[in-house]
Amino acid sequence: MHDFSSRSGEFRTRRGKWRYDDDEPTSVKRGRRRALPSIEEFDTTDGLPEGDRWSTWDQSIPTQRGPRPHPGWLVTDLAAVDTELGILKTGKEADVFLIRRGVPGGRSCLLAAKRYRDPGHRMFHRDSGYLEGRRVRESRVNRAVASRSAFGREAIAGQWANAEFSALARLYAAGIPVPYPAQILDTELLLEFIGSADGTAAPRLAETRPDPAALAGLWDQLVQALTALARDGLAHGDLSAYNLLVHDGRLVMIDLPQVVDVIANPRGAWYLTRDAENIGRWFTARGLSGVSPEPADLADLLRREALLDP
Repeated sequence: MHDFSSRSGEFRTRRGKWRYDDDEPTSVKRGRRRALPSIEEFDTTDGLPEGDRWSTWDQSIPTQRGPRPHPGWLVTDLAAVDTELGILKTGKEADVFLIRRGVPGGRSCLLAAKRYRDPGHRMFHRDSGYLEGRRVRESRVNRAVASRSAFGREAIAGQWANAEFSALARLYAAGIPVPYPAQILDTELLLEFIGSADGTAAPRLAETRPDPAALAGLWDQLVQALTALARDGLAHGDLSAYNLLVHDGRLVMIDLPQVVDVIANPRGAWYLTRDAENIGRWFTARGLSGVSPEPADLADLLRREALLDP
């Protein structure tokens, strides 16, 4: 969708000059009024500095916005402007940018804009396994996804973005430590920025060197988060120390486009086990000891919580 605010009520005269409806003579002798320009002629950045755009909040329908109540820090004013401040992360499937959304002269917030790449540049790795158990109502779409046709790849892109947004909304509402999903528009997700007010992103777990006490505390947080995830019938699907953030001692789970329904997916138990073993190895290598459950026992615990094992 596009923002009509900057040219509301305008049209182009025969001489190509923009004028307002109120200024246009109404006499038919002056000639017939030309039709309004097509929506493609409007620009969401019209009247703004290069790199800025009007807030896209009003372009997402209610179901494409995060769980209510919306957090107090989130700017939802229609007069707000999104300013892109730089890139936070590049990946095979998507890039993440830092956005400041603020009302000129008023309050603002920082958001992480995760943008999935266009079909020609998207490189979803091993996506077939993750997509098992995901179905849509239209059989034509399911067939296209299975055949990986051009239309099918486009459908897969939408599935990834929507799957991540839905998972984040579901997990956030359940109290699991994930970024608040502010909104989704096409294949762009706007998420809570995890980091400091000056735009410094929180480090990934892999980039930290916690002492023994801090390591045990992070492990405890992780076990609680993964247990809650398993009880909800889900597995992260690609869990590692690279998609966990540490901010002020708090562990936050990110990157969930491949979230797996462990009941619907035939390999659900395998993904659950792989997540536990991958992250368990990282903690073990950092010297974690004297905790319960131990890393070697995490997979069994998660399968029981997901009711996959007796």
